[in-house]
Amino acid sequence: MPSFHNGAVEIAYLDEGEGDPILLVHGFASTKNVNWVYPTWVSELKKNGRRVIAFDNRGHGDSGKLYDACAYEIATMAGDISALMDHLNIERADVMGYSLGSRMTAVLARSQPERLRSAIFGGIGIGLIEGGGPGQNVAEALEADSLDDVTDPVGRTFRAFADQTRSDRRALAACLRGSRRLMTREEAAEIAVPVLIAVGTSDEIAGSAASLGKIIPGSQVLDIPNRDHMRAVGDKVYKTGVLDFLSQRK
Repeated sequence: MPSFHNGAVEIAYLDEGEGDPILLVHGFASTKNVNWVYPTWVSELKKNGRRVIAFDNRGHGDSGKLYDACAYEIATMAGDISALMDHLNIERADVMGYSLGSRMTAVLARSQPERLRSAIFGGIGIGLIEGGGPGQNVAEALEADSLDDVTDPVGRTFRAFADQTRSDRRALAACLRGSRRLMTREEAAEIAVPVLIAVGTSDEIAGSAASLGKIIPGSQVLDIPNRDHMRAVGDKVYKTGVLDFLSQRK
């Protein structure tokens, strides 16, 4: 598995296929494999003539583990996307995130719009602005001695997921605490690249996709029917909608 260093942090990534590049940025407590390879996103995009790049966020998967929350400030994490693009000599690409990965993508879309041909925000709606996503309860669940000690239902979901993916739970707790900065309504309204917002209709973590769509000028909204935050990732409606959105780019 190839890797590169952004400063002192080693970032593991995959780079497969040929064609216009798309970067995939996974969600909190996930990995490039769990979010994008196993649900067949990588293979589907390659079949559609795309060069697919996906990486493990700092603190996740095969990338470097850090235990200082300051190392996970959301703008710093977004910088790993552009650093990987620089490493691969990619000037401009489509970028698709999921959940935390979408928040990272949104920061990059606002701060470096010239790098993004388009942005896809999977698994995040108005929570980008109004506090969606896991909170302190999840950090405490990750730090608990065992899953049996966790009573909070959202905390249990993320703790079980972290155990399933054999994640470094201490690094994840630091990431959660460091990456909590929300985007303001005014900042979101400044995003000028083409945006697709894709959220499951049963997703209680992401917040309303339509509400975020009203704030980001010209954005498109894709409802993923009857899917919650975890089960929307590999959904066929999601994939079809993304491929259609990408086909609109010039």
